[in-house]
Amino acid sequence: FSLNLAVDCNAVLKALQPIFQEQGMTETVHNWEDHGYLVTYIKKNGSFANLRIHPHGLVLVDLQSYNDHMKGREEADQLLNKVEERMKELFHGNIKRVKRLPAILRGGVIDRYWPTADGRLVEYDIDEVVYDEDSPFQNIKILHSKQFGNILILSGDVNLAESDLAYTQAIMGSGKEDYTGKEVLILGGGDGGILYEIVKLKPKMVTMVASNIDQMVIDGCRKHMRKTCGDVLDNLKGECYQVLIEDCIPVLKRYAKEGRMFDYVINDLTAVPISTSPEEDSTWEFLRLILDLSMKVLKQDGKYFTQGNCINLTDALTLYEEQLSRLYCPVEFSKETVCVPSYMELWVFYTIWKKQTDI
Repeated sequence: FSLNLAVDCNAVLKALQPIFQEQGMTETVHNWEDHGYLVTYIKKNGSFANLRIHPHGLVLVDLQSYNDHMKGREEADQLLNKVEERMKELFHGNIKRVKRLPAILRGGVIDRYWPTADGRLVEYDIDEVVYDEDSPFQNIKILHSKQFGNILILSGDVNLAESDLAYTQAIMGSGKEDYTGKEVLILGGGDGGILYEIVKLKPKMVTMVASNIDQMVIDGCRKHMRKTCGDVLDNLKGECYQVLIEDCIPVLKRYAKEGRMFDYVINDLTAVPISTSPEEDSTWEFLRLILDLSMKVLKQDGKYFTQGNCINLTDALTLYEEQLSRLYCPVEFSKETVCVPSYMELWVFYTIWKKQTDI
């Protein structure tokens, strides 16, 4: 409850006490002269409530129950309804806002809560754990969402859902490129989504390679993300593609030494780091190295596509753009913002190309 006026904390406590006492809850009161009251109410079945009364006009009620049955939820709603009614009686038109949040299920068999890139907590409609394994590199989860289909989550980071064709299309150039007869290099992309979509476009050859590409990711996606990857992960080689289970840095160095060049390089290894201290973050060093090596194997008229990060992370995105001026060759770039369904946030994608110089 957010109020339009300062409150008498003791008066609020006395008004609300009977509601909790009717539930057979025992009361413990803590008070501070200038900082209001914290009151805890405990029930014999383990349920408890915290009532926090701030003198400046904020009253918070947090109710926790160990009863997951419908009856327990109904009891909680009834108690909160009584608290709301009593507060309205006490303060009449002086309540600026009443906000009731949905219940958070702690310790559930299925984890429904995952953070966005900019640190907001999102509750997904997860109803099934499809795949959950630890590889030598990371934890791999594939969870089923009623809205988004199966979602790939790597070490707590939402990567891609079956609903997220928008992501794949954006990191391929948003339908503006002609891949017919072209040489394409994909860095990362273990879910198979980019490979599956490019193969449809009749390229000459697609090579997919990643830093420590995780065979268990491929195995999990091949079985449980087929709406995303189709059949391209069933075999590591096809008519116009190959998947290399190798570290991408030695591969890129080898290609540069051999003079092998690509029309398109698509980097799906990692998002732009959230850290804004590149000198202290090895992920930034890795990204700069990948960028330099990618430019060395990119044709003069070729294009490099990559994801950035959430549009709200402006400092990190600005820092990434600054790194582009430090490459061994001058480059230009453009960016596009796309709504990726399962991310529940706007995501920035970059197109980078070598700057044409006058001869």
